[in-house]
Amino acid sequence: MDTVHSKDGTPIAYDRTGHGPALVCVGGALNDRGSAAPLAALLAGRRTVVAYDRRGRGGSGDTAPYAVEREIEDLAAVIDAVGGQAAVYGMSSGAVLALRAAAHGLPITRLALYEPPFTPDEPDRIRRTREHAAELNRRLEQGRRGDALELFMTGVGMPAELLAQMRNAPMWPALEALAPTLAYDSAVMDDAAGGILPAATAAAVTVPALVLAGGASPAWMRDAARRLAGLLPAGAHRVLDGQTHDVAPDVLAPALEDFLTG
Repeated sequence: MDTVHSKDGTPIAYDRTGHGPALVCVGGALNDRGSAAPLAALLAGRRTVVAYDRRGRGGSGDTAPYAVEREIEDLAAVIDAVGGQAAVYGMSSGAVLALRAAAHGLPITRLALYEPPFTPDEPDRIRRTREHAAELNRRLEQGRRGDALELFMTGVGMPAELLAQMRNAPMWPALEALAPTLAYDSAVMDDAAGGILPAATAAAVTVPALVLAGGASPAWMRDAARRLAGLLPAGAHRVLDGQTHDVAPDVLAPALEDFLTG
């Protein structure tokens, strides 16, 4: 593990695997740098894969008050530490952070995004996203980390019986430690405003970009990927047959390699 300090002094922990051009992985909700390890192992033969703990997670620090701009600065610090420019791969809400960072002008050479979970542009879905964001923040402000996790996991479709098992599982305390960062992902998604696809942000990203989706993922998620790809000036879209939001590294890795070397 290496550490770099972000612009506001927050220490950001990261791992490097392999040799070659840098690819920085940006994790989604409840991910830490270890989440990218299986993918890194598959790509390490041709590039240096960098996985970092977003602020508030794992070996990284956390400096109040939170702002999405601080997370963009964190990614900028990691890119600077590994050579000054890099390709970036973002997963789920991490894909949205990567998108915002590219629009902000970070030295990103290529951008790959897997299933950014933008809310469908429908009044009822937007209302529910806003309500979910408000309730999530309320629970966290009250110190109810477990209840915040339950709200998030229910929202992503976890069955009640499985959730009950998880609350009694050895992994639960580690998940509770990450729970405050759910508010950070919600802010990255702009859930308080409905979480819809930010067209102006997408239009500002001029580097080659690939938006991926799983063929077995929900239709709304596949549609969000397709719409985002269409808004990116140098965007492309690809569907990975049979995959869900929990994409298999051995399926994802060759798709990323094709894009990064294309």
